[in-house]
Amino acid sequence: MVERHTEYPSLQEAQISSRMADESTFIAVKPDGVQRGLVGEIIKRFEQKGFKLVAMKFVQASEELLKEHYTDLKALPFYPGLVKYMNSGPVVAMVWEGLNVVKTGRVMLGETNPANSKPGTIRGDFCIEVGRNIIHGSDSVDSAKREIGLWFKPEEVVSYKSCAQSWIYE
Repeated sequence: MVERHTEYPSLQEAQISSRMADESTFIAVKPDGVQRGLVGEIIKRFEQKGFKLVAMKFVQASEELLKEHYTDLKALPFYPGLVKYMNSGPVVAMVWEGLNVVKTGRVMLGETNPANSKPGTIRGDFCIEVGRNIIHGSDSVDSAKREIGLWFKPEEVVSYKSCAQSWIYE
């Protein structure tokens, strides 16, 4: 039997680690989700799915940050109301890591319009109107990188190996 040195990960561990690090997403519980006490339920769903929380903060976002975050929606008629709503109360900003976390996270959120969201999704279970859809999730890997950079300094994103990693990834 070959003795394995713990300071050198096995090839399988290295592949798992690189797959997990391939993707991060930005998730924010909006002011209505915070006010309704849904933060814990949302975190629970992402944890139970197997994603790893690597950054989180409870913040009253500035109008400037929100305008930059939603800059791609600037030309749309609802933009001023969206910025005002997002500035109306605290937000829980998070970074989650895992294999296909952006795509899977969007599925977990449900459709932007809760009326089109399936039961079992966050919006399908907890929302009625578009203007109060409780959660934001990055829609692509590129937007995730941009959004994470807006909300978090690099040193605020923690890198660690989850003890559950080998039970989630083969």
